[in-house]
Amino acid sequence: MSMSTHVVGFKPADEKYAKMFAALEACRSAGVTPPPEVTEFFGGDPEEADPHGVTVSLEGGKSAGITRWKGNAAEGFEIDLRILDPSIKILRFYNSW
Repeated sequence: MSMSTHVVGFKPADEKYAKMFAALEACRSAGVTPPPEVTEFFGGDPEEADPHGVTVSLEGGKSAGITRWKGNAAEGFEIDLRILDPSIKILRFYNSW
């Protein structure tokens, strides 16, 4: 079993996000399908909606502002903060097995 390291960005919920999440929750409670505007807001999969905000994969290469880095007996990621979406406020690094 090997370990891999990942990095994701997190966009905390803002006022619009909170309103869209409330609409989603109202639809869930009523047992109705959310309107397309709500579904599209959550990237087409409202089942994955997190009340705290949106997790964004950053492992898309240089266009996402991140590259894998290797040095002398070390490896990791380099993140160009100038390229990141300005709404990303948190970077989360995690290991998985």
